[in-house]
Amino acid sequence: MINIDEIMETIRMVDQEHLDIRTITMGISLYDCIDADAEKVKKKVYNKITQCAKNLVKVADEIEKKYGIPIVNKRVSVTPISLIAQATSLESYVEFAKTMDNAASSLGIDFIGGFSALVHKGFTKGDRILIKSIPYALSSTKRVCSSINVATTHTGINMDAISWMGKIIKKTAELTKDKNGIGCAKLVVFANVPEDNPFMAGAFHGIGEPECVINVGISGPGVVKAALQKIKGEDFEKVAEIVKRTAFKITRMGQLVAQEAARMLNVSFGIVDLSLAPTPSVGDSVAEILEEMGLESVGAPGSTAALALLNDAVKKGGAMASSYVGGLSGAFIPVSEDRGMIEAVKRGALTLEKLEAMTAVCSVGLDMIAVPGDTPWTSISAIIADEISIGVINNKTTAVRIIPVPGKKEGDLVEFGGLLGYTPIMNVNKFSADKFIKRGGRIPAPINSLKN
Repeated sequence: MINIDEIMETIRMVDQEHLDIRTITMGISLYDCIDADAEKVKKKVYNKITQCAKNLVKVADEIEKKYGIPIVNKRVSVTPISLIAQATSLESYVEFAKTMDNAASSLGIDFIGGFSALVHKGFTKGDRILIKSIPYALSSTKRVCSSINVATTHTGINMDAISWMGKIIKKTAELTKDKNGIGCAKLVVFANVPEDNPFMAGAFHGIGEPECVINVGISGPGVVKAALQKIKGEDFEKVAEIVKRTAFKITRMGQLVAQEAARMLNVSFGIVDLSLAPTPSVGDSVAEILEEMGLESVGAPGSTAALALLNDAVKKGGAMASSYVGGLSGAFIPVSEDRGMIEAVKRGALTLEKLEAMTAVCSVGLDMIAVPGDTPWTSISAIIADEISIGVINNKTTAVRIIPVPGKKEGDLVEFGGLLGYTPIMNVNKFSADKFIKRGGRIPAPINSLKN
């Protein structure tokens, strides 16, 4: 039975501690849109997306009013376009990205994900065309997001794909240089990509997913920080316990919203993604949670241990609250989207290398990292390779969203706007990885992949 204390607690979490539903994302299968005629495919894709999601924003707004819980983003993810478009004879898929963008615009949603390809073991014709199209697609659309899965623990690492993605990221930055290379903020390179992720830019509708599904991503760094402020000086067992309890509460809220949305839209309920996704707002920072544990600054010795505790406790609390926790679930550490991370970089406490170490124990990976515009594409590919290797060896999802900002150098401040925030340009090791990256081929799967 809900009592007045629980009601007041939820109100406080929303009002003062930045608790929200970060995104409600509808996943839509486009398999029935496949056709050899490109014009027919585009028409089918537009109609399918707009028909399935026609009430998404309306329902989200109604739930927001009914429960008083902010729903920040309304989004759609679709079947990877490389799988849908390759039946056509087109040599570019930019028009498919524009079709997706038009559908998103007509629906009034924030982003649409799925301009994607799965190339962890090799390329199909459609994969190659899609990857070549990415810079032009992301520079000519506003809402389209792209993701490429280049590795899995089971198959190993496609180094040819990683090499290519370094060039693609540089080209995307160049084509959006008038906006600080912002096209790269809509592009993610993954290892072990989850097929039910509601967060952008990595969301797509996986091949094992139902026809149409609702996935919800919740976020509450401020709530976790507020809980820790009540137990200053207590040992780590108490820290872990209070994080678990807090994660349990906010996951239950997320499941309520997800199930209600699925019911009202008459589609399947998929998962709740319990990810502590920060924003540039004061009091909505994962870095500040780690500092509340006792670090002078995130990036200091102890940061990786603190993040490991946080990520594990969040997952445990979420798993107790819902049988359908999925997506990325854990703690995000995007630099430009987290005020505490931004300040740590500015004061010199947080480096690219320390961030990489921290990604071994958190969700996702190197996220929203801005680097000098003259960083060689081979260095970008090598950074991706390092991060992807962490995911493959540890059998977890990792990813890279890196932005080589044209015309900017280390220490410059760059503004992306909105939830994408702002960040100092981070230093990249100047020693070359050219010969390493140009070897190409595949790095074999690790021995721990042999579980059949």
